[in-house]
Amino acid sequence: MNSNSKIRRTFRKQERLKSSKAVAALFARGNNFLVYPFKVNWLPDGNPGPYPARVLVGISRKNHKNAVDRNRMKRLVREAYRKNKYVLYEYLRSRDMACNISLIYIGKGGVSYSLIEEKIIVVLERLISELEQE
Repeated sequence: MNSNSKIRRTFRKQERLKSSKAVAALFARGNNFLVYPFKVNWLPDGNPGPYPARVLVGISRKNHKNAVDRNRMKRLVREAYRKNKYVLYEYLRSRDMACNISLIYIGKGGVSYSLIEEKIIVVLERLISELEQE
């Protein structure tokens, strides 16, 4: 049994960042970095709970005029995160931490799922390295 088999690869409602206070704090006091085509904001959170990371996914309306396109991109980003979040979860749980994250897709035009997944993996690795420096 490998180490990531105990983490269910779901994306539950409690894993989404929806609180307006938490979102405002994330953008006001949080750290950020860019891994094109994603701008990532993150802020360590005090209470780990059952889900150590809460995520907000956003797509630029400026670059994606049609709601259909934005919704499809959000689905692809959420799916890529869902499949690869176990790396971040293992790191956060080992240090008894929690983190609020926003993934803002700032690229122009549509891209393939494989590219999005590749970039999400890079984002998660970079986030772990940034958390270690914190």
